[in-house]
Amino acid sequence: MSDPRSPAAGRLDLMAGESMDEIDIHLGRRLRRRRRLLGLTQQELAETCGVRFQQIQKYECASNRMSAARLWQLSDILEVPISYFYEGLTRDQREHLDLEDDPAAGDNMVSKETQDLIHAYYQLAERPRRRLLDLAKAMNGELEA
Repeated sequence: MSDPRSPAAGRLDLMAGESMDEIDIHLGRRLRRRRRLLGLTQQELAETCGVRFQQIQKYECASNRMSAARLWQLSDILEVPISYFYEGLTRDQREHLDLEDDPAAGDNMVSKETQDLIHAYYQLAERPRRRLLDLAKAMNGELEA
């Protein structure tokens, strides 16, 4: 067992804190991405969660941590498994995570067109959604051939 007063113990605490900050940032980005894809405002999501919109802001910018219970609630509201929030968070990616830039900024998933398409898609009933997905897959196969 190490002495908590030793310099090594302090470095371990610092390293754990840095890693947790990166995880909080990743979770916040995933929350923001999913909220936007569903076309929800921070206010709408906050009302559903029973919190103020400022709390959602703080989760998204990682100034407040999300508890396990809050992640559970958000995954239910946003219709994703809890694992969604952790997708793409490998050890290597955490080490290379750029804390200044949002990696989703240049991503097609955050474009207005993509958000509109996804929002319209989820407004469809299950059967038309499946048919639309099959159509998109078939068209993609035709383009590659």
